[in-house]
Amino acid sequence: MGRVANAALAGGGEVIGVIPARLAERGVGHDGVTSLVVVETMHERKRRMAELADGFLSLPGGIGTMEEFFEVFTWLQVGFHDKPVALLNVAGFYDPLLTWLDSLCQEGFLDEPQVRTLLVGRELPALVERMRRWEPGRGAGRIERLIGG
Repeated sequence: MGRVANAALAGGGEVIGVIPARLAERGVGHDGVTSLVVVETMHERKRRMAELADGFLSLPGGIGTMEEFFEVFTWLQVGFHDKPVALLNVAGFYDPLLTWLDSLCQEGFLDEPQVRTLLVGRELPALVERMRRWEPGRGAGRIERLIGG
């Protein structure tokens, strides 16, 4: 996250950090962000980030990334927000996840219209542009096309 924040700042962007007090006390926060919001819990952190965000873009990452991705993706499905949710599928990193989502549709655990709301791309500029054009309730396309996207 620090590298992404540094790149955004170097490009003249605004970076708002949201961190639980417990982590801030340990010195984990980024000192150079435009503003730093300190909250009490991780749940409050995610809620605050969701309020501040225009959309949600997951880069390749670990279990924390997946936890946050699935939360905002679920929130979109149940109507808690109407913002784009996207995966940057660098070098096919998310292909296994997309295959799994497809299998959930085939097995009846997930409706295809729900999964079609997810934006997936391999190139950041094109994916960000798709996020800018995204409209609530409009599907992105079949999962098979998303994997190659």
